[in-house]
Amino acid sequence: MKKLIISAIACTALSFGSVQASTMNLLSIVEFIVQEKVSVRPEDLPQPIKTALASGVYAGWDITEAFLITKEDKTQYFEISLKNGSETTKINLNKDGRKVE
Repeated sequence: MKKLIISAIACTALSFGSVQASTMNLLSIVEFIVQEKVSVRPEDLPQPIKTALASGVYAGWDITEAFLITKEDKTQYFEISLKNGSETTKINLNKDGRKVE
């Protein structure tokens, strides 16, 4: 009986330890990305972006959506969705019309 009680206590202690370790691993993996996403009408995009799109690889493509993204560090860029026939793509440009990753 004494061995049974000791075994039960040991199993309980081990199970609590593994639950705590799993929780700690999960918390260390989770990261929060804070950014603000505001819709922008295509006609309200800065002129350098309109010029870059009209004269570059995407000349002739239609802007379907545009968003101003403000990241946690306060840097901003525009996320622009484009369409040409059945082909679609997204591009990120800064206010000067330069590509941003």
